[in-house]
Amino acid sequence: MKQLIVLAFCLCNIVLVQAQEQEIRQIDSVMQIAYKRGIFNGNILIAQKGQIIYEKSLGFAEGSKNIPLTKDMKFDIGSISKEFNGSAILLLCQRGQLSLDDSLTRYFPAFPDWAKQVKIRHLINYTSGIPMLGPAADSTDPLIYNSLISLKALVAKPGTVYIYNHVNVFLQRLIIEKVSGVSYADFVRQNLLQPAGMNASLVDYPVDGPGMARAFDGAGNNTPYAQGTKGWIRLPVDDLYRWTQALHSYKIISPASLNILSENFPGGESSLGTTGFKDDKLIWHQHQGSNYNYEAAFYCDLPEGIAIVMMTNNQQMKVWSLKTTILNILHHQPFTVPRKSLYLTIRDRMLINVNEGLKYYQELKANGQDQYDFSFEIGDLISTGKYLQRRNKYDDAILVFQTAVQLKGRPEDVSYGYELIGECYRSKGDKTDALANYRKALEIFPQNKNASGMIAELTAQSGL
Repeated sequence: MKQLIVLAFCLCNIVLVQAQEQEIRQIDSVMQIAYKRGIFNGNILIAQKGQIIYEKSLGFAEGSKNIPLTKDMKFDIGSISKEFNGSAILLLCQRGQLSLDDSLTRYFPAFPDWAKQVKIRHLINYTSGIPMLGPAADSTDPLIYNSLISLKALVAKPGTVYIYNHVNVFLQRLIIEKVSGVSYADFVRQNLLQPAGMNASLVDYPVDGPGMARAFDGAGNNTPYAQGTKGWIRLPVDDLYRWTQALHSYKIISPASLNILSENFPGGESSLGTTGFKDDKLIWHQHQGSNYNYEAAFYCDLPEGIAIVMMTNNQQMKVWSLKTTILNILHHQPFTVPRKSLYLTIRDRMLINVNEGLKYYQELKANGQDQYDFSFEIGDLISTGKYLQRRNKYDDAILVFQTAVQLKGRPEDVSYGYELIGECYRSKGDKTDALANYRKALEIFPQNKNASGMIAELTAQSGL
Protein backbone atom coordinates (compact mmCIF):
# COMPACT_ATOMS: atom_id res chain seq x y z
CA MET A 1 0.00 0.00 0.00
CA LYS A 2 2.81 2.35 0.95
CA GLN A 3 4.56 1.63 -2.34
CA LEU A 4 1.34 2.41 -4.25
CA ILE A 5 1.02 5.78 -2.46
CA VAL A 6 4.64 6.65 -3.27
CA LEU A 7 4.11 5.59 -6.89
CA ALA A 8 0.95 7.69 -7.17
CA PHE A 9 2.77 10.69 -5.67
CA CYS A 10 5.64 10.30 -8.16
CA LEU A 11 3.24 9.98 -11.10
CA CYS A 12 1.39 13.10 -9.95
CA ASN A 13 4.66 15.05 -9.79
CA ILE A 14 5.63 13.83 -13.25
CA VAL A 15 2.28 15.04 -14.65
CA LEU A 16 2.68 18.46 -12.98
CA VAL A 17 6.23 18.86 -14.28
CA GLN A 18 5.17 17.87 -17.79
CA ALA A 19 2.27 20.33 -17.66
CA GLN A 20 4.57 23.16 -16.58
CA GLU A 21 7.09 22.29 -19.27
CA GLN A 22 4.28 22.46 -21.84
CA GLU A 23 3.22 25.88 -20.50
CA ILE A 24 6.80 27.16 -20.72
CA ARG A 25 7.12 25.93 -24.31
CA GLN A 26 3.88 27.68 -25.24
CA ILE A 27 4.96 30.93 -23.52
CA ASP A 28 8.32 30.84 -25.28
CA SER A 29 6.63 30.24 -28.62
CA VAL A 30 4.35 33.24 -28.05
CA MET A 31 7.26 35.49 -27.07
CA GLN A 32 9.33 34.40 -30.07
CA ILE A 33 6.42 35.17 -32.40
CA ALA A 34 5.89 38.52 -30.62
CA TYR A 35 9.53 39.39 -31.22
CA LYS A 36 9.35 38.40 -34.90
CA ARG A 37 6.17 40.47 -35.34
CA GLY A 38 7.99 43.47 -33.91
CA ILE A 39 5.75 43.90 -30.87
CA PHE A 40 8.25 42.95 -28.15
CA ASN A 41 11.95 43.70 -27.87
CA GLY A 42 12.95 43.33 -24.25
CA ASN A 43 13.27 41.20 -21.14
CA ILE A 44 10.56 39.13 -19.51
CA LEU A 45 10.39 37.21 -16.22
CA ILE A 46 7.58 34.93 -15.03
CA ALA A 47 7.42 33.40 -11.57
CA GLN A 48 5.05 30.97 -9.84
CA LYS A 49 4.98 30.44 -6.09
CA GLY A 50 8.23 32.34 -5.65
CA GLN A 51 10.12 30.35 -8.32
CA ILE A 52 11.16 31.88 -11.65
CA ILE A 53 9.82 29.54 -14.34
CA TYR A 54 10.64 31.61 -17.44
CA GLU A 55 13.19 34.36 -18.08
CA LYS A 56 14.20 35.50 -21.53
CA SER A 57 15.93 38.35 -23.36
CA LEU A 58 14.53 38.94 -26.84
CA GLY A 59 16.12 41.42 -29.21
CA PHE A 60 18.68 44.14 -28.92
CA ALA A 61 19.99 46.78 -26.53
CA GLU A 62 20.10 49.63 -29.07
CA GLY A 63 18.69 50.68 -32.43
CA SER A 64 21.53 49.49 -34.64
CA LYS A 65 20.90 45.96 -33.35
CA ASN A 66 24.55 45.14 -32.78
CA ILE A 67 24.30 44.50 -29.03
CA PRO A 68 21.94 41.71 -27.86
CA LEU A 69 19.93 42.27 -24.72
CA THR A 70 20.95 40.39 -21.57
CA LYS A 71 18.86 39.84 -18.48
CA ASP A 72 21.02 42.06 -16.25
CA MET A 73 20.56 45.19 -18.40
CA LYS A 74 18.79 48.15 -16.84
CA PHE A 75 15.67 49.84 -18.22
CA ASP A 76 13.80 53.03 -17.46
CA ILE A 77 10.39 52.10 -16.02
CA GLY A 78 8.54 55.39 -16.52
CA SER A 79 5.74 56.10 -14.09
CA ILE A 80 6.25 52.84 -12.16
CA SER A 81 8.93 54.96 -10.46
CA LYS A 82 6.13 56.71 -8.58
CA GLU A 83 5.69 53.57 -6.46
CA PHE A 84 8.99 54.46 -4.80
CA ASN A 85 8.16 58.05 -3.88
CA GLY A 86 4.71 56.94 -2.72
CA SER A 87 6.19 54.18 -0.56
CA ALA A 88 8.77 56.61 0.84
CA ILE A 89 5.99 59.04 1.86
CA LEU A 90 4.07 56.27 3.64
CA LEU A 91 7.23 55.04 5.31
CA LEU A 92 7.90 58.52 6.73
CA CYS A 93 4.26 58.64 7.82
CA GLN A 94 4.65 55.28 9.64
CA ARG A 95 7.67 56.72 11.44
CA GLY A 96 5.68 59.74 12.57
CA GLN A 97 7.85 62.16 10.59
CA LEU A 98 4.97 63.57 8.57
CA SER A 99 1.18 63.38 8.33
CA LEU A 100 -0.79 62.79 5.16
CA ASP A 101 -2.97 65.71 6.28
CA ASP A 102 -0.04 68.14 6.30
CA SER A 103 -0.66 70.98 3.85
CA LEU A 104 1.91 72.06 1.28
CA THR A 105 2.26 75.36 3.11
CA ARG A 106 4.05 73.55 5.95
CA TYR A 107 6.87 72.55 3.59
CA PHE A 108 6.66 75.35 1.03
CA PRO A 109 5.76 78.57 2.86
CA ALA A 110 6.62 80.62 -0.24
CA PHE A 111 3.80 79.01 -2.26
CA PRO A 112 0.61 81.08 -2.81
CA ASP A 113 -2.52 80.64 -0.69
CA TRP A 114 -3.80 77.71 -2.76
CA ALA A 115 -1.12 75.54 -1.12
CA LYS A 116 -3.04 75.69 2.17
CA GLN A 117 -5.77 73.54 0.62
CA VAL A 118 -3.48 70.84 -0.80
CA LYS A 119 -2.53 67.98 1.54
CA ILE A 120 0.08 65.30 1.05
CA ARG A 121 -2.69 62.71 0.62
CA HIS A 122 -3.88 64.66 -2.45
CA LEU A 123 -0.42 64.34 -3.99
CA ILE A 124 -0.28 60.56 -3.69
CA ASN A 125 -3.60 60.03 -5.48
CA TYR A 126 -3.27 62.93 -7.97
CA THR A 127 -6.23 64.94 -6.72
CA SER A 128 -4.27 68.06 -5.72
CA GLY A 129 -6.05 70.21 -8.31
CA ILE A 130 -2.69 71.44 -9.59
CA PRO A 131 -3.08 71.91 -13.36
CA MET A 132 -1.04 70.46 -16.18
CA LEU A 133 1.69 73.06 -16.53
CA GLY A 134 3.03 72.03 -19.95
CA PRO A 135 6.62 71.44 -21.14
CA ALA A 136 7.52 75.13 -20.97
CA ALA A 137 6.72 75.12 -17.26
CA ASP A 138 7.48 71.61 -15.99
CA SER A 139 10.40 70.17 -17.99
CA THR A 140 12.93 70.52 -15.11
CA ASP A 141 12.64 70.46 -11.32
CA PRO A 142 13.63 74.16 -10.86
CA LEU A 143 11.13 75.11 -13.58
CA ILE A 144 8.33 73.23 -11.79
CA TYR A 145 9.16 74.94 -8.49
CA ASN A 146 9.20 78.42 -10.04
CA SER A 147 5.98 77.70 -11.92
CA LEU A 148 4.26 76.75 -8.66
CA ILE A 149 5.52 79.92 -6.98
CA SER A 150 3.77 81.95 -9.68
CA LEU A 151 0.66 79.71 -10.01
CA LYS A 152 -2.39 81.86 -9.29
CA ALA A 153 -5.01 79.19 -8.59
CA LEU A 154 -5.83 75.48 -8.69
CA VAL A 155 -7.94 73.99 -11.46
CA ALA A 156 -10.34 72.53 -8.90
CA LYS A 157 -10.78 72.03 -5.19
CA PRO A 158 -8.36 69.34 -3.93
CA GLY A 159 -9.97 65.93 -3.69
CA THR A 160 -12.62 66.58 -6.36
CA VAL A 161 -10.82 65.77 -9.64
CA TYR A 162 -8.03 63.49 -10.83
CA ILE A 163 -5.24 65.17 -12.81
CA TYR A 164 -2.32 62.91 -13.54
CA ASN A 165 0.79 65.04 -13.79
CA HIS A 166 4.41 64.90 -12.69
CA VAL A 167 4.09 67.94 -10.43
CA ASN A 168 2.53 65.75 -7.73
CA VAL A 169 5.50 63.38 -7.92
CA PHE A 170 8.01 66.25 -7.83
CA LEU A 171 6.41 67.65 -4.66
CA GLN A 172 6.43 64.23 -2.98
CA ARG A 173 10.14 63.82 -3.69
CA LEU A 174 10.93 67.31 -2.40
CA ILE A 175 8.95 66.66 0.81
CA ILE A 176 10.88 63.40 1.31
CA GLU A 177 14.15 65.34 1.12
CA LYS A 178 12.95 68.07 3.47
CA VAL A 179 11.69 65.58 6.08
CA SER A 180 14.52 63.04 5.90
CA GLY A 181 17.38 65.50 5.52
CA VAL A 182 19.01 63.44 2.75
CA SER A 183 18.70 63.42 -1.03
CA TYR A 184 15.79 61.55 -2.56
CA ALA A 185 18.20 59.12 -4.23
CA ASP A 186 19.94 58.33 -0.92
CA PHE A 187 16.65 57.87 0.94
CA VAL A 188 15.27 55.48 -1.68
CA ARG A 189 18.50 53.49 -1.84
CA GLN A 190 18.82 53.08 1.95
CA ASN A 191 15.16 52.57 2.84
CA LEU A 192 13.61 50.87 -0.19
CA LEU A 193 16.11 49.39 -2.64
CA GLN A 194 18.52 47.80 -0.17
CA PRO A 195 15.81 46.24 2.07
CA ALA A 196 14.19 44.77 -1.05
CA GLY A 197 17.49 43.25 -2.21
CA MET A 198 17.51 45.44 -5.34
CA ASN A 199 21.27 45.76 -5.50
CA ALA A 200 21.46 46.53 -9.23
CA SER A 201 18.88 49.34 -9.14
CA LEU A 202 19.96 52.98 -9.37
CA VAL A 203 18.29 56.38 -9.25
CA ASP A 204 18.85 58.62 -12.30
CA TYR A 205 21.43 56.29 -13.84
CA PRO A 206 22.34 57.73 -17.28
CA VAL A 207 20.35 56.13 -20.10
CA ASP A 208 23.56 55.84 -22.11
CA GLY A 209 25.56 54.36 -19.20
CA PRO A 210 27.20 50.92 -19.31
CA GLY A 211 24.70 48.10 -18.89
CA MET A 212 21.73 50.27 -19.84
CA ALA A 213 19.38 49.21 -22.63
CA ARG A 214 18.99 52.15 -25.03
CA ALA A 215 15.48 52.92 -26.25
CA PHE A 216 14.87 53.05 -29.99
CA ASP A 217 11.97 53.63 -32.37
CA GLY A 218 10.44 51.49 -35.10
CA ALA A 219 12.95 52.78 -37.63
CA GLY A 220 15.89 51.65 -35.50
CA ASN A 221 16.88 55.14 -34.36
CA ASN A 222 17.99 55.53 -30.75
CA THR A 223 15.44 57.73 -29.00
CA PRO A 224 16.79 61.00 -27.53
CA TYR A 225 16.03 61.11 -23.83
CA ALA A 226 14.64 64.54 -23.00
CA GLN A 227 13.45 63.94 -19.43
CA GLY A 228 14.86 66.84 -17.38
CA THR A 229 13.38 65.98 -14.00
CA LYS A 230 15.05 63.75 -11.41
CA GLY A 231 14.12 60.73 -9.32
CA TRP A 232 13.73 58.02 -11.97
CA ILE A 233 14.53 54.41 -11.03
CA ARG A 234 16.47 52.33 -13.56
CA LEU A 235 16.80 48.63 -12.98
CA PRO A 236 16.93 45.12 -14.47
CA VAL A 237 13.86 42.93 -14.78
CA ASP A 238 14.68 40.71 -11.79
CA ASP A 239 15.01 43.75 -9.50
CA LEU A 240 11.52 44.91 -10.45
CA TYR A 241 10.31 41.42 -9.56
CA ARG A 242 12.12 41.71 -6.20
CA TRP A 243 10.34 45.02 -5.61
CA THR A 244 6.91 43.46 -6.09
CA GLN A 245 7.73 40.60 -3.74
CA ALA A 246 9.09 42.89 -1.02
CA LEU A 247 6.12 45.23 -1.32
CA HIS A 248 3.52 42.46 -1.25
CA SER A 249 5.15 40.74 1.74
CA TYR A 250 5.05 44.07 3.63
CA LYS A 251 8.81 44.20 3.91
CA ILE A 252 8.76 47.85 2.78
CA ILE A 253 5.58 49.35 4.24
CA SER A 254 2.82 48.01 6.48
CA PRO A 255 -0.45 46.50 5.21
CA ALA A 256 -2.32 49.63 6.33
CA SER A 257 0.12 51.87 4.45
CA LEU A 258 -0.09 49.73 1.32
CA ASN A 259 -3.88 49.98 1.44
CA ILE A 260 -3.65 53.79 1.62
CA LEU A 261 -1.19 53.89 -1.25
CA SER A 262 -3.59 51.74 -3.32
CA GLU A 263 -6.49 54.18 -2.95
CA ASN A 264 -7.45 55.79 -6.23
CA PHE A 265 -9.87 58.44 -7.37
CA PRO A 266 -12.63 56.78 -9.46
CA GLY A 267 -11.35 56.36 -12.99
CA GLY A 268 -7.76 57.23 -12.05
CA GLU A 269 -4.62 55.37 -11.06
CA SER A 270 -3.23 55.16 -7.56
CA SER A 271 0.45 55.50 -6.70
CA LEU A 272 0.59 51.71 -7.19
CA GLY A 273 -1.11 51.68 -10.57
CA THR A 274 -4.20 49.51 -10.19
CA THR A 275 -4.96 46.98 -7.47
CA GLY A 276 -7.64 44.56 -6.36
CA PHE A 277 -8.67 43.79 -2.79
CA LYS A 278 -10.86 41.22 -1.10
CA ASP A 279 -11.77 41.74 2.56
CA ASP A 280 -9.13 44.51 2.79
CA LYS A 281 -6.46 42.10 1.55
CA LEU A 282 -4.50 42.74 -1.63
CA ILE A 283 -5.16 40.00 -4.19
CA TRP A 284 -3.75 41.50 -7.39
CA HIS A 285 -1.55 44.40 -8.42
CA GLN A 286 -0.53 45.64 -11.86
CA HIS A 287 1.30 48.71 -13.11
CA GLN A 288 2.57 50.01 -16.45
CA GLY A 289 4.96 52.87 -17.14
CA SER A 290 6.53 54.37 -20.25
CA ASN A 291 9.09 57.04 -21.04
CA TYR A 292 10.71 57.92 -24.39
CA ASN A 293 10.16 54.46 -25.97
CA TYR A 294 10.89 52.60 -22.74
CA GLU A 295 7.98 50.59 -21.36
CA ALA A 296 7.70 48.37 -18.30
CA ALA A 297 4.83 46.48 -16.76
CA PHE A 298 4.13 43.90 -14.11
CA TYR A 299 1.14 41.87 -13.00
CA CYS A 300 0.95 39.94 -9.74
CA ASP A 301 -1.80 37.55 -8.67
CA LEU A 302 -1.09 36.98 -4.98
CA PRO A 303 -3.41 34.00 -4.25
CA GLU A 304 -2.05 32.09 -7.27
CA GLY A 305 1.51 33.28 -6.70
CA ILE A 306 1.86 34.43 -10.32
CA ALA A 307 4.17 37.32 -11.24
CA ILE A 308 4.74 38.54 -14.81
CA VAL A 309 7.32 41.30 -15.37
CA MET A 310 8.16 42.79 -18.76
CA MET A 311 10.54 45.57 -19.84
CA THR A 312 11.06 46.85 -23.36
CA ASN A 313 13.27 49.50 -24.93
CA ASN A 314 11.13 49.62 -28.09
CA GLN A 315 7.65 50.53 -26.90
CA GLN A 316 4.84 48.81 -28.79
CA MET A 317 2.00 49.11 -26.23
CA LYS A 318 1.52 45.35 -26.22
CA VAL A 319 2.65 44.40 -22.72
CA TRP A 320 -0.91 44.05 -21.38
CA SER A 321 -2.01 41.97 -24.36
CA LEU A 322 1.00 39.70 -23.86
CA LYS A 323 0.20 39.48 -20.14
CA THR A 324 -3.33 38.29 -20.97
CA THR A 325 -1.99 35.69 -23.39
CA ILE A 326 0.48 34.38 -20.78
CA LEU A 327 -2.24 34.14 -18.13
CA ASN A 328 -4.44 32.22 -20.54
CA ILE A 329 -1.61 29.75 -21.08
CA LEU A 330 -1.04 29.34 -17.35
CA HIS A 331 -4.78 28.83 -16.83
CA HIS A 332 -5.02 26.37 -19.76
CA GLN A 333 -7.35 28.69 -21.68
CA PRO A 334 -7.38 29.44 -25.44
CA PHE A 335 -4.89 32.13 -26.40
CA THR A 336 -3.75 34.23 -29.33
CA VAL A 337 -0.58 36.19 -30.11
CA PRO A 338 -1.28 39.97 -30.11
CA ARG A 339 -1.17 42.04 -33.28
CA LYS A 340 0.49 45.42 -33.92
CA SER A 341 -0.62 48.50 -31.98
CA LEU A 342 -3.18 50.71 -33.71
CA TYR A 343 -2.25 53.64 -31.47
CA LEU A 344 1.47 53.57 -32.25
CA THR A 345 0.72 53.20 -35.96
CA ILE A 346 -1.54 56.26 -36.25
CA ARG A 347 -0.38 58.72 -33.59
CA ASP A 348 2.53 60.34 -35.44
CA ARG A 349 0.53 60.65 -38.66
CA MET A 350 -2.17 62.40 -36.63
CA LEU A 351 0.47 64.72 -35.18
CA ILE A 352 1.73 65.71 -38.64
CA ASN A 353 -1.74 66.18 -40.15
CA VAL A 354 -4.83 65.14 -38.23
CA ASN A 355 -7.10 64.91 -41.28
CA GLU A 356 -4.64 62.73 -43.18
CA GLY A 357 -4.14 60.71 -39.99
CA LEU A 358 -7.88 60.11 -39.61
CA LYS A 359 -8.05 59.05 -43.27
CA TYR A 360 -5.20 56.56 -42.72
CA TYR A 361 -6.98 55.20 -39.60
CA GLN A 362 -10.13 54.56 -41.69
CA GLU A 363 -8.02 52.76 -44.33
CA LEU A 364 -6.51 50.49 -41.67
CA LYS A 365 -9.95 49.82 -40.26
CA ALA A 366 -11.18 48.77 -43.69
CA ASN A 367 -8.18 46.71 -44.82
CA GLY A 368 -5.74 46.07 -41.97
CA GLN A 369 -7.58 44.31 -39.17
CA ASP A 370 -5.63 41.11 -39.77
CA GLN A 371 -2.38 42.94 -38.93
CA TYR A 372 -3.45 45.61 -36.44
CA ASP A 373 -5.24 45.27 -33.13
CA PHE A 374 -8.71 46.87 -33.15
CA SER A 375 -9.88 45.10 -29.99
CA PHE A 376 -9.89 48.37 -28.02
CA GLU A 377 -10.37 50.80 -30.86
CA ILE A 378 -11.98 53.52 -28.75
CA GLY A 379 -9.10 53.33 -26.28
CA ASP A 380 -6.48 53.64 -29.02
CA LEU A 381 -8.22 56.71 -30.44
CA ILE A 382 -8.51 58.28 -27.00
CA SER A 383 -4.81 57.64 -26.41
CA THR A 384 -4.06 59.28 -29.76
CA GLY A 385 -6.15 62.30 -28.84
CA LYS A 386 -4.31 62.58 -25.52
CA TYR A 387 -1.00 62.40 -27.40
CA LEU A 388 -2.09 65.48 -29.39
CA GLN A 389 -3.56 67.18 -26.32
CA ARG A 390 -0.28 66.88 -24.40
CA ARG A 391 1.35 68.78 -27.26
CA ASN A 392 -1.25 71.57 -27.01
CA LYS A 393 -2.89 70.63 -30.33
CA TYR A 394 -6.34 70.97 -28.81
CA ASP A 395 -8.41 71.35 -32.00
CA ASP A 396 -6.78 68.26 -33.53
CA ALA A 397 -7.30 66.33 -30.29
CA ILE A 398 -10.98 67.29 -30.26
CA LEU A 399 -11.41 65.85 -33.77
CA VAL A 400 -9.87 62.54 -32.69
CA PHE A 401 -11.90 62.39 -29.45
CA GLN A 402 -15.09 63.14 -31.42
CA THR A 403 -14.29 60.22 -33.70
CA ALA A 404 -13.72 58.00 -30.67
CA VAL A 405 -17.02 58.77 -28.92
CA GLN A 406 -18.97 57.77 -32.04
CA LEU A 407 -17.71 54.20 -31.64
CA LYS A 408 -19.53 51.52 -29.72
CA GLY A 409 -17.84 51.22 -26.33
CA ARG A 410 -18.37 50.89 -22.63
CA PRO A 411 -20.24 53.89 -21.14
CA GLU A 412 -17.22 54.78 -19.01
CA ASP A 413 -14.96 54.89 -22.09
CA VAL A 414 -17.36 57.03 -24.13
CA SER A 415 -17.83 59.28 -21.11
CA TYR A 416 -14.06 59.64 -20.77
CA GLY A 417 -13.87 60.74 -24.41
CA TYR A 418 -16.41 63.52 -23.80
CA GLU A 419 -14.57 64.47 -20.60
CA LEU A 420 -11.37 64.93 -22.58
CA ILE A 421 -13.19 67.03 -25.19
CA GLY A 422 -14.36 69.21 -22.32
CA GLU A 423 -10.80 69.41 -21.01
CA CYS A 424 -9.55 70.59 -24.41
CA TYR A 425 -12.21 73.28 -24.62
CA ARG A 426 -11.35 74.39 -21.08
CA SER A 427 -7.68 74.64 -22.08
CA LYS A 428 -8.77 76.80 -25.04
CA GLY A 429 -10.67 79.11 -22.68
CA ASP A 430 -14.09 78.03 -24.02
CA LYS A 431 -16.00 77.36 -20.80
CA THR A 432 -19.39 77.01 -22.53
CA ASP A 433 -18.34 74.11 -24.79
CA ALA A 434 -16.27 72.67 -21.95
CA LEU A 435 -19.34 72.52 -19.71
CA ALA A 436 -21.49 71.04 -22.49
CA ASN A 437 -19.07 68.15 -22.97
CA TYR A 438 -18.52 67.56 -19.24
CA ARG A 439 -22.31 67.36 -18.89
CA LYS A 440 -22.52 64.91 -21.78
CA ALA A 441 -19.82 62.80 -20.09
CA LEU A 442 -21.84 62.75 -16.87
CA GLU A 443 -25.07 61.94 -18.71
CA ILE A 444 -23.48 58.88 -20.32
CA PHE A 445 -21.74 57.68 -17.15
CA PRO A 446 -23.09 59.28 -13.93
CA GLN A 447 -20.17 57.83 -11.91
CA ASN A 448 -17.67 60.07 -13.75
CA LYS A 449 -16.46 62.08 -10.76
CA ASN A 450 -13.92 64.01 -12.78
CA ALA A 451 -16.66 65.38 -15.00
CA SER A 452 -18.91 66.24 -12.04
CA GLY A 453 -16.01 67.94 -10.27
CA MET A 454 -15.19 70.08 -13.30
CA ILE A 455 -18.87 70.98 -13.80
CA ALA A 456 -19.03 72.21 -10.21
CA GLU A 457 -15.80 74.17 -10.60
CA LEU A 458 -16.70 75.83 -13.91
CA THR A 459 -20.24 76.58 -12.80
CA ALA A 460 -18.93 78.27 -9.65
CA GLN A 461 -16.45 80.29 -11.71
CA SER A 462 -18.79 81.48 -14.43
CA GLY A 463 -22.35 80.99 -13.23
CA LEU A 464 -23.18 79.07 -16.41
